Amino acid sequence: MHRFAYISLACLPLAASLVFCSAASSLAAPPAERPLAPGVLTTIPPSLEPDDTVSTHDVIELKANPDLSWKPEFMAANETLAGMANQVKFRREINCLEFSFKPLRMIEVDVPTASGSTEHKLVYYLVYRIRNTGQTLKPVEGKDGVYGTQPGKGGAVRFLPQFILESEDRQANGKSVGKQYLDRVIPAADAAIADREKIGQPLLNSVEIAEQPIPVSEGRITHDVWGVATWVDVDPRMDFFTILVGGLTNSYRWTDNAAAYHAGDPPGRGRRFTRKMLQLNFWRPGDELQPNEREFRYGPPIGKGDLYGVSDGVAYHWVYR
Repeated sequence: MHRFAYISLACLPLAASLVFCSAASSLAAPPAERPLAPGVLTTIPPSLEPDDTVSTHDVIELKANPDLSWKPEFMAANETLAGMANQVKFRREINCLEFSFKPLRMIEVDVPTASGSTEHKLVYYLVYRIRNTGQTLKPVEGKDGVYGTQPGKGGAVRFLPQFILESEDRQANGKSVGKQYLDRVIPAADAAIADREKIGQPLLNSVEIAEQPIPVSEGRITHDVWGVATWVDVDPRMDFFTILVGGLTNSYRWTDNAAAYHAGDPPGRGRRFTRKMLQLNFWRPGDELQPNEREFRYGPPIGKGDLYGVSDGVAYHWVYR
């Protein structure tokens, strides 16, 4: 009996060291991404449309120059510099990230104020995942001179997010309320949200997620990045609203105001750019009393699609804003 007791005591240092090493290795290992239940994550595939690879515009910087407007004697007018400035095709390769998100939720936290104190606030938040599939679409000139498009392969890109929560409610006269809430970085909320969601990966705010390029995910090798968008001081009476997500794609459009540009002005004066953004449509059937995240609904209610600029049942679409 004493002999067995002596052996057990002698093994204690070895056992303790093994336990310590195991604990240390588990602490040093990065957290594994927590698998989510089916249906929890909604995924929006990348939007790569041929029309987004080309824009047709007059070059107003040339059109506004009177010295370039002349009628040639021995060549067609459309072969002059002013003539070639009409309806010019601007082509570009486009890319788009895959966007996935969890249901919209709420959390109450103490938010620091400018005076140095804290204020208890209700925070709306959206946890999302970004994945770079590497898909691109590029214009290609055919043998007959006619352009088409073909898929391409891109590299790492940055996600420079812009999240806007926008009310789609209407006043009694039918006019839009037009309230907009920009994503606000709230460090006090970030930690509480990460602890609640337990994604198993770092949950980055809009500043942090823009600091790193997102590599291409191929097959089983994924480089997903998780983020969170947060809003405060949202009107509790809001029933119909959208969340606009910018930065997913490099697709853009522009319009020129010819009347605003005169010869000698800096190039591009009067030009207005719009970016392609993802619009997610939401509503909630409750009122301003005792707001509850379980009231959030993804997709427009029956008969209210016109508020969002979509048909009934369309939960998301792409817009230029």
